Amino acid sequence: SLMSDAISHAVLLGIVLSFFWVKDLNSPLLILAASATGVLTVAITELLIQTRLLKQDAAIGLVFPVFFSLGVILISRYAGNVHIDADAVLLGELAFAPFNRFSLLGIDLGPIALWTMGGILMLNFAFIGIFFKELKLATFDPTLATSLGFYPIALHYGLMTITSVTAVSAFDAVGSILVVALMVTPAATAFLLTTRLSTMIWLSIAVGIFSAVAGYGLAAFLDASIAGAMATMCGLVFVTTLILSPQRGLLQKALKIRSQRLRFSAELLCVQLLSHETQEDAETENSITNMIHHMGWTAPFAKKVAQYSVQNEYIFRQKERLYLTPLGRETARVVMVKN
Repeated sequence: SLMSDAISHAVLLGIVLSFFWVKDLNSPLLILAASATGVLTVAITELLIQTRLLKQDAAIGLVFPVFFSLGVILISRYAGNVHIDADAVLLGELAFAPFNRFSLLGIDLGPIALWTMGGILMLNFAFIGIFFKELKLATFDPTLATSLGFYPIALHYGLMTITSVTAVSAFDAVGSILVVALMVTPAATAFLLTTRLSTMIWLSIAVGIFSAVAGYGLAAFLDASIAGAMATMCGLVFVTTLILSPQRGLLQKALKIRSQRLRFSAELLCVQLLSHETQEDAETENSITNMIHHMGWTAPFAKKVAQYSVQNEYIFRQKERLYLTPLGRETARVVMVKN
C-alpha cells in the first residue's frame, strides 16, 4: 500500500518531463516515461532499504515526496497554461473523460479512458492470474521462492511495473487523490475482513466498485468533485469497516477487552471467595459490599462482575451474600496454581 501510494505520486515527474520533451499530452511516451519513473522510485527505495540505514516507510517517505514535489514545481513554474495544472493533477478531469472519444475508421467506439483502463484491467487480471502462486510465495516467503527456482526480485519489479502503468493510465482521468484512494483503501478494507489472499483480492475489487458508484451518486447529489466524492466514499467504507469488522474491528476489540476484564475479575472474585469460604468472617467478606471496598471496584462494576459470575455458574447469590459453585472452586484453584 505504501509503495502504491509512492508510485502514484512519483509518476507525476515522469509525465511532466516527458511532456516538456514531446509537447503532446496524448503521446504514448508519457505513459512510458511515467511508468519508468515509478519503477525508478521502487529501485531507489529498495537501494535505500538495502543499506540497512532506513526502514521501508522511511525510505519511501524520502523518495516519493522529492519526485512529487519536483513534478508540482515544474507544473507550477513552466506549465501554467497547460491543463496539467495542480488541480488537474490532484482531482483529475473525470467529468470530462466521456468527451475524449476513441474513433476507428470514422466509428465512435466510446471514451478513450474506457478503452485504456479496460486494457489495463485485462493486463492486471492476466498478470495476477498467471503468476498468482508465484507472487504469493515471493511476497510472503522470498527465501523459499528463491530455493524453488523462482525470481522474487523479477516478480517484485514486474508487479511494480504493472502498478506504475496502472497509476499512469488512471492519472489523467481521475487525478492523484483517487489513484491513491483506490489503490490503497479497498485493499486495506479487505484486509480487515479476511486473511485469505484470494478472498481479499475479490473483496478489494468489490469495495472499489462500490466506492466508485456510491461516490458518483454523492457527487451528483452534492454537485461536487466526482474524484473527491469517490475518495471520500473509500474513506467512509474503510472507517466503517475499521469500527464494525467482526474480526479486527475496533468495536469487536473493545467488546473482547471488556469480556476479558470481566472474566479476569470473576476469576479474582472466585479466589477471594475461596480464601474466606471457611473462615468466620465469610459472611461479611464474601459479599457485594465487601467487593466494592476490598477490590476497589465501583458499585456498578461489582454488580456486573457478580452477574457475569452467576451467568457462568461460578457463584450463586443469596441477597448480598456470594457463594462458590463447584465450578467456581475449581476455577479459583486453577487460577491460584497458575499464579
